[in-house]
Amino acid sequence: MYPYVIVNVAMSADGKLSTCERRQVRISGKDDFLRVDKLKSDCDAVMVGIGTVLADDPSLTLKSQDLIDERRKSGLQDHPVRIVIDSLGRTPLTASVLHKGSGKRIIAVSNAADDNIIAGLSEYAKIIRVGKTRVDLRLVMDNLEKLGIRRCMVEGGGTLIASLVALGLVNEFRCYIGAIIIGGSEAPTPVDGNGMTEEITFPKLELISVEKLDDGVLVSWRLKENKCLCT
Repeated sequence: MYPYVIVNVAMSADGKLSTCERRQVRISGKDDFLRVDKLKSDCDAVMVGIGTVLADDPSLTLKSQDLIDERRKSGLQDHPVRIVIDSLGRTPLTASVLHKGSGKRIIAVSNAADDNIIAGLSEYAKIIRVGKTRVDLRLVMDNLEKLGIRRCMVEGGGTLIASLVALGLVNEFRCYIGAIIIGGSEAPTPVDGNGMTEEITFPKLELISVEKLDDGVLVSWRLKENKCLCT
């Protein structure tokens, strides 16, 4: 059985993750920040795509020492396993995800990734080769399940999320909607990719909850069975 996948994003009131220049924008506040850290702590792994690594250089670590202490008491590593989906092995050797915080890292690449580059990355992370020219996400999930990862949080970006949704690999979609407007037709959205052109292929959602948080709203959905291929 594949890991239980929770997509967690923060977007503006007009559905944007950042500006057209892919510049980070503070969308949520302190309460949502704490919620995200707790969600991350409750997961076995946190996953992002290479675009997020290149644009934001996230460490994907827990920020709360209390949460780290709780994990230690439970016999867990300080931080969830950090996973990068990186078909061509473009993760910089200086990336924060490879160096900040203790614990395991995984980089999933395709067979098109250069062997010399992968050799360098393998000093910092476990390398999973799956797919000819593009990472096969189903095989990634197979590998994660075998590694004991049961619950995985996905933080972005839009291309990775679109692919996971298209393959029916997402169980929950949690979205904080902030009280700002960013605008821009080229600004990234939570689910990018090629999109769906027929209503029959639209993934269907079941509302779990709506909660006022900070100056915005947290909306949580459960994805119903989805077999479309939209990317």
